[in-house]
Amino acid sequence: MTSHFLVSRARHLADGLLAPHAEQVDQEGVPASHIEAIKRSGLLGVSAPVAYGGSAAPGAVARETAEILAGACCSTWFVQTQHHTPVMTLAKSELPVRDRLLGPLARGELISGVAYAHLRAYPRIPVRVTRERGGWRFDGTVPWYTGWGLNDVMLLAGVTDADEALFAFTEAREQEGLRPSDPMRLAALTASRTVALELAGLWLPEESVALRVPYAEWARTDRPKPTNASPAVFGVAEAALALLDEETSGPIRTRLDDVREQAYTLAEHPVPHEHLEERLALRTQAYEVLMTATTAAVVAGGGRSLSLTSRAQRLAREALFLLVQGQTAESRRVHLKALADRPKFG
Repeated sequence: MTSHFLVSRARHLADGLLAPHAEQVDQEGVPASHIEAIKRSGLLGVSAPVAYGGSAAPGAVARETAEILAGACCSTWFVQTQHHTPVMTLAKSELPVRDRLLGPLARGELISGVAYAHLRAYPRIPVRVTRERGGWRFDGTVPWYTGWGLNDVMLLAGVTDADEALFAFTEAREQEGLRPSDPMRLAALTASRTVALELAGLWLPEESVALRVPYAEWARTDRPKPTNASPAVFGVAEAALALLDEETSGPIRTRLDDVREQAYTLAEHPVPHEHLEERLALRTQAYEVLMTATTAAVVAGGGRSLSLTSRAQRLAREALFLLVQGQTAESRRVHLKALADRPKFG
């Protein structure tokens, strides 16, 4: 645990606003007022450069604040966590859009969503980008877009005819060439306002482009990211353990702390492409502890856990969501093998 001021702000926000309303949000949706509170908190700039109004906080601070927010209200955490990829993409960019958007995003004046996970489906190309009128035309389907109606802008990606990954910003609203589906009804995190986006000739100017690199180069930098255990897993597990007595929670917490320490040590490793199998194994172990903690919370709650107003039941559904959030073919393979290799009983 750290003493950074953003950690204190995250705890204040979690205890005073997010956790007390989490069951209501789960049923009714993340309200704009929650996002406004996140914007004011400074947490949207946790990793952003100081020169642009961010805090450039250490990775440990970013992970701890994510744990706190996810444990308090996973739906709100999930909406705001989309924002950090656009911020870091701009921080590394040398294109003109950096100076136009990085400051407002780092300071929390704007919040961004992302529409890029479909790039991992390659060689299938759900979104194709082609040259048109000095800019870029986007066609295809974005299967998942979170925060519709809450985000100000989005970072949209596709693959060009030259096999490049191209990322560009646009306003997060219905417009010519961009149409959202109805909000998806999901077993968990329906509150996050997730939609699919149909792209039919969405045109964006050259100055909206934040990144354009060969797809193979982007894939190499992306591959390590989903191998690390998500801080949200530890945050939701901690929230579940808080519903248990010490006799039950103690051994689970010991295991949780051990896996977290190992996972975060690897997250700090200076070479992100090293120890990938170990990272994936720890990611899977984190899931195992998460499912144990949330199952224990449901069991402890008994029949009351079946109520939609039950915190234990909400956390158990959020755990199911986290099992597949950020999943890749590689992480799925490792997780399924671990499940198949579990000791047999009886």
